[in-house]
Amino acid sequence: MALDALFIKSVLTLYDELLLNGVSLVYIGEFNHGVIKMFTSMSEDTMSRNSENRTIRRRVYHSMVEILQNMEKHSEMLSSSKDKGLFMLGKKDDVYYIITANRILKDQVASLSYMIDNVNSATREELKNMYKIQLKNGGLSSKGGAGLGLIDIARKTRRKLEYLFLPIDEKSNHFVLKVEIDTKQFVKAEIG
Repeated sequence: MALDALFIKSVLTLYDELLLNGVSLVYIGEFNHGVIKMFTSMSEDTMSRNSENRTIRRRVYHSMVEILQNMEKHSEMLSSSKDKGLFMLGKKDDVYYIITANRILKDQVASLSYMIDNVNSATREELKNMYKIQLKNGGLSSKGGAGLGLIDIARKTRRKLEYLFLPIDEKSNHFVLKVEIDTKQFVKAEIG
């Protein structure tokens, strides 16, 4: 069988683009406990081999676990062969980033957007209080989450959560989330 040169060229172009943007891990598929365990182990090994600061390793690891658990919940809810999620981990210019994309129902867009905007507008002290209140009151949603993951990610990264919704069809959207962990920010905090 002959290789399709146009397809291979497209794949290599994508490969070059991923390398240029510091992407070290890309996954498209279903999310479950085994996948989460594999990703966290791979990323921890990579950061350890690169002699990454322990604080940074913990923050990246924690953010990954929270994000992947949210993806796993959505995968269970929208289980069909076309409901694959996207996960990417990379590092560029001293900033680790995690990008995810998964399908959500359109009726979830407003509440999710509202929740993230509230998290993004909160101060560090307000995030701490929001976390305590959510933990105490246990305001669980129908998906089993209390928004604790998003609050905790914002607390641990000290960055705003970047997100967008891209329409798929009349019933659903892609929910894209980007989380950043600035290594310089935490190294300075440890020194000073």
